[in-house]
Amino acid sequence: MLYSLGFILSLAGLMGLMLDREEVARLRFALLPGLGIWLVGTMAGATSVQAFLGQSFTDLLFLGGAALVFRALAQSGRFAIVGSIAVIMAMIAFHQVFEPKPKQHIEEAVTEVVAPANIDEHAELLAELSSPEFGERWRRWIGDQGWTTEQAFTPSHGDLTDLDDYYTVNIPLEQAADLQSRIEEIQATGWVDWVEPNEIIQIEINPARTLPKLNERLGVNDPGVVEQWALAALEMDKLYQLFNERNLQPQKKALVVILDTGVDAAHEDLSGNFRSISSKYDNDPQGHGTHCAGIAGAVTNNGVGVASYARTGDFFNISSVKVLKAGGSGTQQDIIKGMIAAVDAGADVLSMSLGGFSTQSRQRAYSEAVRYATDNGAIVVASAGNSNRDAKAFSPVNATGIIGVSAIDNQLQRASFSNRVNNLEMAVAAPGVGIYSTKPNNTYAAHNGTSMAAPYVSGLIGVMKSLRPELTHKQAFKILQRTGKATRDTKNTGRLIQPAAAVEALLARSI
Repeated sequence: MLYSLGFILSLAGLMGLMLDREEVARLRFALLPGLGIWLVGTMAGATSVQAFLGQSFTDLLFLGGAALVFRALAQSGRFAIVGSIAVIMAMIAFHQVFEPKPKQHIEEAVTEVVAPANIDEHAELLAELSSPEFGERWRRWIGDQGWTTEQAFTPSHGDLTDLDDYYTVNIPLEQAADLQSRIEEIQATGWVDWVEPNEIIQIEINPARTLPKLNERLGVNDPGVVEQWALAALEMDKLYQLFNERNLQPQKKALVVILDTGVDAAHEDLSGNFRSISSKYDNDPQGHGTHCAGIAGAVTNNGVGVASYARTGDFFNISSVKVLKAGGSGTQQDIIKGMIAAVDAGADVLSMSLGGFSTQSRQRAYSEAVRYATDNGAIVVASAGNSNRDAKAFSPVNATGIIGVSAIDNQLQRASFSNRVNNLEMAVAAPGVGIYSTKPNNTYAAHNGTSMAAPYVSGLIGVMKSLRPELTHKQAFKILQRTGKATRDTKNTGRLIQPAAAVEALLARSI
C-alpha cells in the first residue's frame, strides 16, 4: 500500500515539476513526500538488502524515464497535460509487473512439521499448578485440547516443596511444533504459576590426553595412583596426614549419591564403599556414572584400583540413582525425579555430572528441586559443562542453590572445553583433564570433562558432612572458596579446592 502510493505521488510530483504549467504546478510539492513514502514502502516489502537495492534501482529508472517524457511533452502545448496523465497511467500499469512481493510468500513452501529440538516428545512441557484445587479442571481442559497430563513428581515431603504441583503435558507433534503458542494457551487458563519445556540433556565424555604420571605414592597402596595427577594438585597427601594425625572420627556416615547412568555396584574398587538405594540403579551400561563414582569415593588403600577421599568406609558411602539412559541422555523430569529419590533416601550430597544448554527462564523446576534438597539437609553439586561458554546458560548448574564446578588441567589452566563460571552464584574448580577412574566390570580409564571435576567436589563435601552433618550448602561453598587455591584463570574457573585446608577450616568452625 505505501509502496504503490509513494510511487504514484512521485510520478505526479515529477509531472508538476517538469511541465511547469499553472494548472498542475502545485503537484510538484508531492514529489518529496512521495519519494519518502515510496522509500519506506520499498524497505518494508524487501526480503533482503539485495532485493531492496534491486527494486530501488528499477524504480529510479522508471522515474527517470518518466521525467524525460514529461519534459518532452511540455513542448506539445495543449496536449501536454493529457499526454502526461496517459503516460502516468501506462507507467503505473506496467510497473505492477515489477512490484515487490510480500514477505509471507517466501515462507509458503515450508509445510513440514518439526518437533522442537532437545524436548521430550512424550512430555514436552512441565507446568506448575497454582493450587491443587485446579487439578480436576486442569485434567478436563487438557483432555479437551487432545493432550494428556500426569503428575510429574511425588516427593515424600510434599509439605516442604511445590514439586508435587508439577504436571507433564504431552502434546501431539503437529501442535508441539509451535511450543510457545501452547505455553501461552496454558498460561491463559489462569491455573498455572509456571510452564517450561521438559528439556533433554546429553552427557559428554571427551577422550583423555596423556598427562605426566604421579611419582609419589601418597602413603597408599592403590596402584592406580601413578595415573592420578589430580591427587597431587589437590594435595591429597595432606588430607590423609590430617586423618591420621588428628585421628578424625565422623559424626555420621554421610551418603553421596551419583545421579547419572548408574553405577557398577559390584566393582572391585567401589563395592566396599557402596550403599544401594535400589537394585535397579546398581548397574551402568554406559560407564559414565561408574567413572564419576570412583573419583568421589573409590575405596582407598585397598591394594587395587585408584584412590579417593574414602580412606575407610567410615566417613561416607557412595550410592546411585539412575537418571540417564544407556545412551547418556535424560529429560529434565527424569533428573528432578532422581533428585527427589536421592533426597528421600537420605542423601547428604547429590553429585550431578550432567547438563545442557538452556536459558535462565527455564530453571524454576530445577531450582525448586534444589531447594527441596537443601531444605532436607543435602548439598547439590553439578558440572559446569563442556562447551567453552558461560555456564549461566546451562542447566541444571545455573539453578539457584547449586555449587557449580569447572575443570582445570595439570597446569592449573581452565580446561579448553570447560564452561566459564564467573556468572554463577556459587562455583569452584577441580581437576578435569586426564582423570583416571573406575569403569564397569573392574576396569579403569581416563576421561576429560567437567563431569570428572564435579565428583572431586562431591567427595570432599561428603567428608565435610560426615564431620559436621549440619553443614549447609552456603557454608560449604564459603569454606571451599576461602580455602581454595588460585588457578591461572581464577575469575573464570573459581578457586581450586584444597581438601586438607577445607577440612581444617571446618574443624576450626571457621565459617
